[in-house]
Formats: sequence, structure tokens, C-alpha cells
Amino acid sequence: MGNFFGKIDKPVFWVSTILSLAIVAWGAISPGSAGNTFAAIVKLLTTNLGWLYILVVTFFLVFSIFIAFSKYGNIKLGKDDDVPEFSTVSWFAMLFSSGMGISLIFWCIAEPLKHFTNPQMGGSGGTADAAADAMQIVFYHWGLHPWGIFAVIGMALAYCQFRKGMPAMCSSTLVPLIGEKGAKGPIGKAVDIMAGFATVFGVAVSLGMGALQMNAGLNEVFGIPKSIGSALIIIAVITSFYTFTAITGIEKGIKFFSNLNLVLVFAILAFVFLVGPTRFILDVLTDTLGLYAQNILQMSFFTDPYGKAPGWLSKWTIFYWCWWIAWAPPVGGFVARISKGRTVREFVLGVLIAPTVLSFIWMATFGGTAIHLQINGTDIGSIVDKDVTTALFVFLGQFPLASLMSSAAVVLISTFFITSANSATFVMGMFTSGGDLNPGNGLKGFWGVIMGAIASVMLLAGGLEALQNAPIVSTLPFMIVMVFMSFACVKFFKADLKESSESNYMEFDAPQKEAN
Repeated sequence: MGNFFGKIDKPVFWVSTILSLAIVAWGAISPGSAGNTFAAIVKLLTTNLGWLYILVVTFFLVFSIFIAFSKYGNIKLGKDDDVPEFSTVSWFAMLFSSGMGISLIFWCIAEPLKHFTNPQMGGSGGTADAAADAMQIVFYHWGLHPWGIFAVIGMALAYCQFRKGMPAMCSSTLVPLIGEKGAKGPIGKAVDIMAGFATVFGVAVSLGMGALQMNAGLNEVFGIPKSIGSALIIIAVITSFYTFTAITGIEKGIKFFSNLNLVLVFAILAFVFLVGPTRFILDVLTDTLGLYAQNILQMSFFTDPYGKAPGWLSKWTIFYWCWWIAWAPPVGGFVARISKGRTVREFVLGVLIAPTVLSFIWMATFGGTAIHLQINGTDIGSIVDKDVTTALFVFLGQFPLASLMSSAAVVLISTFFITSANSATFVMGMFTSGGDLNPGNGLKGFWGVIMGAIASVMLLAGGLEALQNAPIVSTLPFMIVMVFMSFACVKFFKADLKESSESNYMEFDAPQKEAN
């Protein structure tokens, strides 16, 4: 096994593998029991601890911005003479593709319409106020806050890997607080296992969602029946693609598909922008940016203590924050891996701004146009309520060249599918190999197949919707770990500046002594 997988961290590898397979077996044998258990835990977290998620996620955003503009911003994520491995464009492409991925395509029509047609914050559906509120909420859920989460963990991992030469493991980021012995002991192993568990199930659920959406698109374009069998074939084909690209490495496979993904994003975006209600889209983007800037502080701390919208916050915002935290290990790990040679300031601002701006433009274009169609009598909202997976293709069906654009959308979903999953496959290889920046091909292939298999079993068992709660169960302890990770970062950075200052002093003082 050692020769096939290369280097492995046995405790993390075996516990992650056994835990993942055990939960999948539970879901396959008794999906009702597994689903109800996870749903109950998630309800407990989102209902009773929503205030904590609100505070901590906002803290991550504020903390990352503070670090970027502080004296620590000039610290390099690497040695002083390291330069970035990837061009800025390729870096942005990989950031965007690994972060939001399939979810952005899945919800870009559905979420704005759900908030618009059935507002939970008061008021009537289908009104101008409902439209403005819907877009503002969407910007909040897909804007700076999730990327603040990814920035914190990515910054910590990148610093440890490239500046300190430590293993690419979440446990490494806690060394200033628990020491190297603690990081290699039970506490560190528990942290790494949590990260691996969240990664495997977060990606598997997204694969299942993506397969169902691709099946809906293929049904719309080619008449391929919507069935579990079709979805399983899609998972098998895409799994082979993303596993292969993960094995070929970041420079070849992942970079290629991320760049292709960005080209497709801009092509489809440009089509909808130009053929759709262009002026309306620009008005929506401008107006929503203003509302977002005006109300971001209030939204960041909104907990609905007086029951203005019972259940809405836990169903939407808190669930989103849990979901982004579950995705923090794979996204943060991958973002760290591709950011060697950049300064802390460049890293944080790039991670926060570039994907957020593109998400805003995407949501304003697609969500804004969907609302425009709804206002003008095309009832997409009722279709979304029945089947979210068809939303994008019903939307594209309202435009010229509908079949061509739906085909392009299927390809886009597949590239998002591949880029999100192969980055996670690469990261799982790092996490279970003791932090090896170039894990063995056998290990990456193993995790690629495992994630595809988990998604398939969940679909077969009818438990995809229920088991999407599985990765969220680990978010509370991992969120607390990330808070400690933030404090550890500050200790790392303080020590770094102190070492640099002492080094500069010695270099300055040496010539003076020689002269004397």
C-alpha cells in the first residue's frame, strides 16, 4: 500500500476512510435514521447557536481585512525570494472555481426567485421591495463573508507550508498554541480528521447535486431521461475526469480546467448580459451594491431575536455559514497550495475581492434577469419550487439559441464539477499524507474514487438531501478550531516580524563592528 499510495498519515487516513464509509453504509442501509439524526443535529446548531455562527463568521471577515492592512500584510507566504507559481489570471480562475463551484450555478436562479416570490422578512412577494431585498440577501450569502472564512484558513495553511516549511495540515496552524508535540498528538490528529471528514462529504454532496443538475440539462437539450441511473453515469464519467486531472497535478490538469472554466463563465455571462435586459442588469448590480454596502453591518449581526421571520435565518443564512465552514478545509487547503510567493496582503485582498466581484456580477446578471422575467409574466418561480435542478435550463430556454446555451451550461457545470472536486481530491491527498505538497497519485486517485462512490451510494439510497447535513455536523468544532487558528496566525506573524527585525539589525550592525 505504501508504494501505491506513497506517503500516508495512517491515523488520519484510516480514521477518515472508516468514518466516511461507516456513515455512507448507515445512510445506505437506513437513510431515514441517518437523515433524521443529522437533521436533528443541524437543527440544534442552526436554531440554538445561530448567534455564534453569525458572530464568528463576521469575525473571520473583519480579522482577515485587519491582517491585510496591518503591519503583517507585507509578510510573504513563502521565503523572501519566492515568486508566485501562477499568473494572476490563472490564480483568480482557480480561486473562483475551487470556492463556489457547482453551488453558484445551482442557486443563481433559484435563490433570488425564492426570496422574491416568497419573502420571509415581511412584505408581499413579487414587489419592487421584495426584488431589492432578494438581491441584497443573495449578495450577502455569496459575497465577502464566505471568502472571509476561506481567507483565514488559506492564509494560515499557506504561511505554515511555505514560510515555515511545516506539513500542509490544519494541525500545523495551531503550533503556536499547542506546540509541535500537540500538533502531532491526539489533538492535532482530531483536527486533521475533522478537516478530512468535512472535505469528503462536502464534495460528495456537491457531486450529487451537480450530477442531478447536469442530468436536468441533458434532459432539456438531448432528451436524456432524468433518472438515478443517468445521474450515476454522469458521476462515473466526471469522477474519472477529475481524478485524472488531480493525478496530473495542479500545473497541468487543474490549471487547465480552471482556465477553461473561467472562459465559459465569461462567455455565458456575456451572452445573458447582452441578449437579456442589459440596462436592467446594470441597474440591479449598481443598486444592490449600494444596498449591500449600506446594510452589510446590520446584515452581519442580524439574528432575528423578535421572530420577524421565524425559521428563515436558520434555513438560509446560518445553513450557508455552516456549509461554507464545511467547505473551508478543501477550499482553504487548495487556495493555500496555489498561493506560494504572494504576500499576506495580496493573498487576502485577492481571495476576498476577485471571487466576490465575479459572484456579484454573475448573480446580478442571472438572478436579476430571472426576476425581470418573473415580473414580466414568465413564471419561472413555480418551476423552481417544484425542481431546483431545472431552474437554470428553464431560464436559458427563454433566450435565443436556447439549445446551444443549455449545452454550454452543461459543459460549464461539468468544468465546475471537475475543478471543485479535483482540488478537493488534491487537498485530501495532502491531509492524509502527513501534509505532503505533492501527494502520491495512488492516494489522490483513491480519494477521487471514494468521493464519487459516496455521491453514488447517497443517490442510490435516496439519501442525498438528508445526508447533505453530514458535513455540517462537524462545523461547530471546526469553527472553534478556526478561531484558535486566527490567534495562532497572529502569534506566527509577531514572531516573524521579530525575527526579521533582529536579522536586519544584525546585518546593519556587522559592518559597523568591522569598521571599528
